[in-house]
Amino acid sequence: MKKYLVSLIGLLALNGCTTTPINETELAAELAQGRRNREQIISDRAIEADSYDELNGDKALAAQTHINVHAFDGAALVTGEAPTEALRSKVINIVRLVDDVKLVHNKIAIAAPSGMDSRASDAQLAVDIRAALNKIRTLQGFSPAMVKVYVEHGVVYLMGKVHRNEGTVVINLVRYQPNVKQIITVFAYLD
Repeated sequence: MKKYLVSLIGLLALNGCTTTPINETELAAELAQGRRNREQIISDRAIEADSYDELNGDKALAAQTHINVHAFDGAALVTGEAPTEALRSKVINIVRLVDDVKLVHNKIAIAAPSGMDSRASDAQLAVDIRAALNKIRTLQGFSPAMVKVYVEHGVVYLMGKVHRNEGTVVINLVRYQPNVKQIITVFAYLD
């Protein structure tokens, strides 16, 4: 009976949880520096994990596309490449149906999936931008953890809850980074 009760409690605890384990250290750091509560952060991570699970569940779709899903406060930013409009629409429709998705930003390019060189270049640009954000000292109360940076083909996507003056400083800083082709903000402004 005791073994059954422990199993039942374990199943109840897992109900509604994401398949991605929560790193409590990362979560604590984001809570301390960001502007979302624990439930919002966990919900966004679940949106990302569930989106990937659904997209990768369609083997033909996964083989033909390169898709990234990033969530912030229930808004899903979907980037990458799909070779046809039909495949792009299929990806967006799948993400729209994921629990807790409030809004989908469709930034999927109609193109063949990018190569490893392009992805590595984008990853390095994102690292460089995050390092630059760490140098902002002119904004009282600002933390780089408030801004999420994603890069696809040199296009920089910025997500987060920021005040307009913070957003302006961040955009201007990113604008002068080498290899930035375009900046797209998906900010939720607090004022």
